[in-house]
Amino acid sequence: MKLNEKSTVGGMRAVELFYRPIRNISAGNTSFYQSQTRLNTPGLGTLMPENFRDVSEITQQCINLFELEIIQALEAIKTFNERELLFNWVSVYMPAKYLRDIGAENKLMDITEKMGVKTSQVCFTLSEKLFEESEPEVADNIKKLRNRGFHFMLTDFGSISSPIMKLSEYEVDHVMFSPEITQYLGKDERSDSAVKSLIDFVSGLGAEPIADGISNVHQAESLYEFECDYCAGSLAGSYSAERFIRRPSKED
Repeated sequence: MKLNEKSTVGGMRAVELFYRPIRNISAGNTSFYQSQTRLNTPGLGTLMPENFRDVSEITQQCINLFELEIIQALEAIKTFNERELLFNWVSVYMPAKYLRDIGAENKLMDITEKMGVKTSQVCFTLSEKLFEESEPEVADNIKKLRNRGFHFMLTDFGSISSPIMKLSEYEVDHVMFSPEITQYLGKDERSDSAVKSLIDFVSGLGAEPIADGISNVHQAESLYEFECDYCAGSLAGSYSAERFIRRPSKED
């Protein structure tokens, strides 16, 4: 099935973004929204990212998919602004190979300007596949886009497939730790020390650490003590469709 922004399956968008909050631990409010893409297919039902990302990134399909995702993310940002939601940015997954395109900067500036969205409200999520890129254009495009106001967040950092030292080669704004890392919080003193060391490492490179997989207040309190200000996971909130994300009422 050839996808475009108007493609539907059973009345639903063929490409549909869901959003979850990333919360500021001390303030308790939502600072960012992280998107997750789901594909609604006529034969296989709803596909989660782990079911289609790797396959799509073998071919040009991942670029075509990103061009649909960025449009939907920008639409969501406009809607959230109209609803007077307080947030810094909304993320959208970017395949690392998109950054090989020397025209990436101009393309993304054109689309944000046409849709009337501030670049500072857009964060591009990158996976550990970034570390497999060797072309100098990739790191250069990250710098150019950051200079334009866009943000970048590397996810799943510290997982078994994520070479930690490669992070020093790319200037990103945020680094989200893999749940594999944060599950060590509170196990014992050595485990806590290891997590704190990774937080210090990321902060030392000028990026803001975000902990994923946080499920209880004790974990959040430990993170705050270790100078990690942001968390995602069941404690912060689950993924929801855009239509369900609204400003809390006074009763809430």
